[in-house]
Amino acid sequence: MNRTCTSLMLAGSLLAGGQAMAGDLLQWQNNSLTYLYGKDFKVNPSIQQTVTFEHADAWKYGDNFLFIDKIFYNGKPDAYLGNNTYYGEFSPRLSFGKIFDQKLEFGPIKDVLLAMTYETGEGDVNSYLIGPGFDLAIPGFDYFQLNFYNRHTDDKRPGNNIWQITPVWSYTIPVGSSSVLIDGYMDWVVDNDKNSQGTYHANLHFNPQIKYDLGKALHWGEKQLYVGIEYDYWKNKYAIEDTKDFTTNQSATSLLVKYHF
Repeated sequence: MNRTCTSLMLAGSLLAGGQAMAGDLLQWQNNSLTYLYGKDFKVNPSIQQTVTFEHADAWKYGDNFLFIDKIFYNGKPDAYLGNNTYYGEFSPRLSFGKIFDQKLEFGPIKDVLLAMTYETGEGDVNSYLIGPGFDLAIPGFDYFQLNFYNRHTDDKRPGNNIWQITPVWSYTIPVGSSSVLIDGYMDWVVDNDKNSQGTYHANLHFNPQIKYDLGKALHWGEKQLYVGIEYDYWKNKYAIEDTKDFTTNQSATSLLVKYHF
């Protein structure tokens, strides 16, 4: 798959989403801002502050998720990126159940989708992902998605035509007069890829958040203001192999404040 083909698909999904909103076909949407302060990051400087904007929605023919990170390095600048950088992903999915107005339910599967993701950031990091996605009904979970992607880049970097498995989940636990929300994702790239430019190593990125609904506890509004932590485990971060000379296995924890609007 080339860059033009994938860009056209993503643009088509954005256009369809825009048309749906214009035609009152938007089912729901949610936006949030998150502030994170954490230590023990690898490859980049150890101490980082991040401000994240997130958008999620569902519309007549699928759903969309978007996030943009603005990352600030504390203590010393990154050797390649300077004092700060950015990173973002856009993940539209088209629902076959919604498109064909049919229930595609069997076993734990609630729906079958075409899942796509565009990854971008400062420098040479553009990637395009496409593959099948599934919405699963798992007891206790608010939602559980399982997406299988084939990864592609738009240059000669290694990391082309390899597979990634991405579960996404949300689980709510009542606690006193409020609740704790545990949500997050895991990106598991299962293959290595090697070419003349180098080697892209299989890697696993596990990124859950554990958040207390402070807004509900203070009677300001449910599901609006959260405080908690984010845990970031990344084996072979950026697909760089962990060695005794260069550690790329990351285990970092950040304090979190998140506001939904």
